[in-house]
Amino acid sequence: METAQQISSYKPASGTINYKRRSMMFRWIQRGVILLGSLAVLLVVLMPVAWLVSSSLQTEAEIVSVPPHWIPEEPTLRNFKAIFSAGSEEPITYETRSTQDTSSGNYIPSTARNLLPAMWNSFVVAVLVVILNLIVGIPAAYAMAKIRFRGRNGSVYFILTTRVIPDIALVVPFFLVIKNLGLLDNIASLVITYLAITVPFTVFILIQYFEGLPDELDKAARVDGCSRFQTLTKVFVPLSLPSLVAVILFAFLTSWNEFLLALMFTQTAQSQTLPIVLASFTSDFTISFSFINAAGLLAIVPPVIVAIIFERYIVSGLTAGAVKG
Repeated sequence: METAQQISSYKPASGTINYKRRSMMFRWIQRGVILLGSLAVLLVVLMPVAWLVSSSLQTEAEIVSVPPHWIPEEPTLRNFKAIFSAGSEEPITYETRSTQDTSSGNYIPSTARNLLPAMWNSFVVAVLVVILNLIVGIPAAYAMAKIRFRGRNGSVYFILTTRVIPDIALVVPFFLVIKNLGLLDNIASLVITYLAITVPFTVFILIQYFEGLPDELDKAARVDGCSRFQTLTKVFVPLSLPSLVAVILFAFLTSWNEFLLALMFTQTAQSQTLPIVLASFTSDFTISFSFINAAGLLAIVPPVIVAIIFERYIVSGLTAGAVKG
């Protein structure tokens, strides 16, 4: 009892080190550094997006003003209206440009009418690539993860090897194949080539996830009378939703953003995708910066919607298969 009272009444002598106080100060400093670092990263990531949104609502005179206006003084939807009405109005040309007010931002490129069809082409290609990725990748990954056969390990290594080759090295072989198939200037050429890029990644991700699921699930389903296909569709696919979301996001974003192959295989507005049309704006002499930013803002809407829909599965899907056991 006397010893407890002595301990409770103990006070550190003057000049001794207060370890508890030092530990608390260290934790507060650590939290402050993490907070400042997080704010700095958020600032770097969000500033371009914030400027994209702000400048798409500005006039041409305001967007080139110094200092720049982060908040539009007179916000306008003129650029978006121009995008959705492109084709119904006479485009501004070199001959008619001199009659326009240079500060009005009315300089709509002649290729603006191709923007919405290109966005539709990108959406169709991306959706087809996602669907075909799932149709091809899921059975392939299940077979390599749960069925033991000769050459299994070699098949997995071969799939990984295909992803080591840079896309630029595949342009010429792809071009020859597409030309012989007669699919140049057709969105089918993009679907085929994008599948060659995305399917190996899809199979690799799903193999890692399927291998993490117990083999007893496969055996139990087989004992209950399920075929291989039923085991896959009724047991493994429902349990693999996070990894499937990661695969969907990867295939969709890769197809949506791809530029090099689309530039090689498409020549006309009927088959060109969004990155090609957006890039063509920069070479148009009648271009408006605010119009380009409005078009860029529309380009990021579908990926953002897809990310919001699958937000709850993104983190778990991206780490699927990272830890085994």
